[in-house]
Amino acid sequence: MADSIYFEEKNGVALVYLDRVEAYNAFDLNMVTRLAETLIALSLDRNIAGVVISGKGRAFCAGGDLRWVFDHRDNLSKAFHQLAAQFHQAILEIRRMPKPVIAAVNGLAAGGGFSMALSCDFRVMASSAILKQGYTSNGLSIDGGGSFMLPRLLGTARALEIAAFDAPIKAEKALKWGLITELVDDGETVKKAYDLICKLKKRSLDSFAASKQLMTDAFNTSFETHLENERHLLSSVAGRPNGLEGLTAFLEKRPPVFEAPDGE
Repeated sequence: MADSIYFEEKNGVALVYLDRVEAYNAFDLNMVTRLAETLIALSLDRNIAGVVISGKGRAFCAGGDLRWVFDHRDNLSKAFHQLAAQFHQAILEIRRMPKPVIAAVNGLAAGGGFSMALSCDFRVMASSAILKQGYTSNGLSIDGGGSFMLPRLLGTARALEIAAFDAPIKAEKALKWGLITELVDDGETVKKAYDLICKLKKRSLDSFAASKQLMTDAFNTSFETHLENERHLLSSVAGRPNGLEGLTAFLEKRPPVFEAPDGE
């Protein structure tokens, strides 16, 4: 069986491609398990500063492979339960990874592909690409954190509109609504996402990791607990080499030179 996840490393940036072109990169159990395993390994790899996720061919990801699910129609609930378990492990790795993860949306991102793009820290979208919630048009409910991220990005009313009517969202509208970070020409998504991570690499990735953790957890904690989390992370980050360098550079009125990840 050919590997459905293609990975390459470029100057400390991991480029992860979903590679089931014949299925518009829809994921079956094997593919999403491989994706979760790949993301776990990259999260722990000290030589990797950031991750770009994109799709081979014309699509980013068409979500869960409903043909694979229907092959298990004797117990559809079990099939979705297994698929979502591995998919949600991949989503958690994206949200908990202490480094930037950027979705390079090169084409259609539907269903779980839409949810996965939303879970990434930033989204770069090709001008001809389409976002589509997809689930409710197939009689399903949203997974992959899509129902968590959409109301936080857009507000409850618009998120429910997307869930209820499932109209395709073109790139210009996605940019206007704040669903994506950058809109680029077709064929330029991975390059732009790579350039963004290279830009972030020049900054303190310790600061990025702490900010990402705080903002991810902000909706799940009381104000008092969140303040304590801020205090803990501020103290921790300040005690690291990049914290000292940042403060020293500020006082010396010069640009900081932050420590790069191991191996660079």
